[in-house]
Amino acid sequence: MSIAGAVGIRARGLTKNYGDHVAVKDLSFTARPGVITGFLGPNGAGKSTTMRMLLGLTTPTSGDITIGGRPLAELDDPPRTVGALLDARATHPQRTAFHHLLAFAQTMGLGRGRVDEVLGLVGLSAAAGRRTGEFSLGMKQRLGIATALLGDPGVLVLDEPLNGLDPEGIRWARTFLRTLAREGRTILFSSHLMSEMELTADNLVVVGQGRLIAEATLDEFVRANTTQTVTVRAAATDQLAHALSRAGVRFIVEPDSALTVTGTDTSTVGKIAASEGIALDELARIRESLEDVFLRLTHDVTEYEGRAA
Repeated sequence: MSIAGAVGIRARGLTKNYGDHVAVKDLSFTARPGVITGFLGPNGAGKSTTMRMLLGLTTPTSGDITIGGRPLAELDDPPRTVGALLDARATHPQRTAFHHLLAFAQTMGLGRGRVDEVLGLVGLSAAAGRRTGEFSLGMKQRLGIATALLGDPGVLVLDEPLNGLDPEGIRWARTFLRTLAREGRTILFSSHLMSEMELTADNLVVVGQGRLIAEATLDEFVRANTTQTVTVRAAATDQLAHALSRAGVRFIVEPDSALTVTGTDTSTVGKIAASEGIALDELARIRESLEDVFLRLTHDVTEYEGRAA
């Protein structure tokens, strides 16, 4: 299949109310072909509701979603345009992996050959004859991804596809998603594993309490929401501290005598040190992790929060 003619997702003004409860409010974002878009938000943020609306399983109260510029209901062949994984545990426990996939394949007019192909793609060929009730969660995740890929879709919507995967499985999934994106597919996936999101996603859509908090590339998101911080170390710590103070640069002295400088970059600190003839032992930018930024930005919109004893 030609990868759906570079099909993308566009959500505009999505709102979903359940009685008095607003699950999603005026949410707009785009997921583009060839790009892995990470969908982030704390529990209760409206991610699953949004994904269900994207797939036509939940009707928006208002707003609309288009796939390749067309509503899902107007696509010529939706199962071969959009593949989805919403719940990896949704399998019949007595059905083998092969027959689980074959049942879906037959609804798409696909044969046994495609089933064998996707089992190979996700590393489950050897487990094709096993009942899914015997599968670990990680194996069910692989099976769910295989199900999403049956129609060779140009768009993949994956809800928590990394849950239950061991380290090897997570690395496989990361590499596999990148391969699919390079083929020109649009990939929208959610995950609570911030370290993996940081390694996998190109763009981010961040939501809280059903509303958009940010839409940006991963690097732009982190950079826009952090203060530049630099660590610098020199034998002449006092001389360096005085030089930075004279230049109006803010810093703190750490217990190990390193200086943590805020509000400026490594180039500026290096030039200040050079102008004073101070040799530096270390000069590096401190980059906040995606997890640090995410937790700070979503602190006020987290539905459930644990407290230390």
